[in-house]
Parts: sequence; C-alpha cells; structure tokens
Amino acid sequence: MGIGDIVVRKSYGKDVTFKIIDISEKNGVMLCTLKGINLRLIADSPIEDLEKVNENKLSDKEKNLNRKINQNIKKIVLNRLDNKGYREYRQKSEANLSFGRPGRVLHIDGDKNYLTQCMNLYKQLSIEAFGNIIKEEEQPLKVVELVEQIRPDIVVLTGHDAILKSANNYADINSYKNSKYFIESVQNLRKYEPDYDDLVIFAGACQSYYEAILNAGANFASSPNRVLIHCLDPVFLCEKISYTSVERTVSIKEALENTITGTKGIGGLQTRGKYREGYPKSSYF
Repeated sequence: MGIGDIVVRKSYGKDVTFKIIDISEKNGVMLCTLKGINLRLIADSPIEDLEKVNENKLSDKEKNLNRKINQNIKKIVLNRLDNKGYREYRQKSEANLSFGRPGRVLHIDGDKNYLTQCMNLYKQLSIEAFGNIIKEEEQPLKVVELVEQIRPDIVVLTGHDAILKSANNYADINSYKNSKYFIESVQNLRKYEPDYDDLVIFAGACQSYYEAILNAGANFASSPNRVLIHCLDPVFLCEKISYTSVERTVSIKEALENTITGTKGIGGLQTRGKYREGYPKSSYF
C-alpha cells in the first residue's frame, strides 16, 4: 500500500472509506495516516488493519449518506420551484416581474479535497460562493481581510478537528486539535462585525468544541455530540440561510433539516435569512 491508496479499516467493519495521506514507522509498526473521503476525519491505523478498495467503492453507511444528499438536493430544488419555504411573502401574480439575491458565502477550508466537493455543491444549488484553502492555524490571521475583500453574508470556517486521544475533559480547549483556531477566528470576525444577522458565521469541524465556538460569537457550530460531520454539512446549512427571506428568522430545526448529521453534528442560534427580493426584473436580461 502507498500514499494515495483508497482503503477501509477491517477492525471497524469497513464502515468508512479513507485515502492514505502518510505512512510512518513507530516502534516497529507501520502506521498509515488516513483521511475520510466524505467524513471530515483524520485517523491512524496499522497497515495490516487496512484493506485496499476500488476508488468508487463505498460502504453501506456511505451509500446511505449519498442517498440522503441526493434526496436533499432534489427536495431543495422542488421547494424553490414550488415557491414554498423560501419566499412565502411574494405574491404569485408578481412572480414573473420579481428577482432575488441569495446570500453570498465565503467558505474557508483547511482541506482542498473537501473544499472542492463543497464548491461543486454550492454551484449545483445556485449559491454564489468564494472558496479559500487556508490551514486551520492560519485562519484567524487571514479571515477578516478576506471578509473585507469579498463582503459575504455568510462565512464558513472549517477543516479538520478532533478530540485528542489523551483528553479526559471536554471543557478543556487543550483537549481539541484545532478548535482554538476556529474560536479565535470567530472572535476576530465579531470584533469586525458584531451583529449576528449582518454576518452569519458557521465554524467547526469533526468533534469541535461546540459550546466555546458559539460563545465566541458563531451563529452555528459543530459538534454538539462531538461526532464526525459530513464534509457537505456546512453547504446545506448555508443554503437554508442564503435562500430564506430577510423578513424571516430561521428556526434551528429548519436551518438543520437538510444537513447530513443533523443536531448531533451541528447546532446554533436563531438567525435571520439572507434572501432579498427585487422588483421589477429588468427586461434586458
């Protein structure tokens, strides 16, 4: 086996598909560092516990996740066509003369592959999104400058995180790999824009220190139950905020209804939508 190979872990029932991103030796044991293909997960495994699989091979768990993603995309598109849930206030008689501007997203991710998947889904869902690959530890230094340049309505700060193996206190910031960087990034953004409705912030990754990220000023964060989140969860959350009218406040249940991991993976606060209706539509475009 080599770096770049697609594998599953036999001792975990082959439940998650990984890519090998590093191989090292420790006390005579060959260890592989693995990155989840769909779940924001970094893990170590002895090489003898791994089984190489085809790149398109997915576990039953991952097939179910993909099925849910496709169902959610279909539901979102149908809701927009039916004018339900997003623009209830608009009169149907004026529909042909109206136009709208969904919320704009700045998505900062510590992982290139996950960002690519997210950007593809933003495009599929007709959301104007700007993606930047920035390591978690560098995000606090760069996020405000990017917000000043792009002027987004919604900011996503994500990448990789984890509870350290040696951790025994979930209320200790030192128990988490990267949560401190997400917290610092949110704090810097709130110094720049303190209003929760003017700038909507999602921050966190797998097993992140949920309570501390919210206390720093995020509208939404991961992970209430310290679970792994799907790489596309932030996109589905942004879609709901982006396409909900500024006249409405989105309930937590409504904001999370299309996410893959739901309330175990993401939680947050009531937040006003970012969709702005325009009238009349130009006859030239």
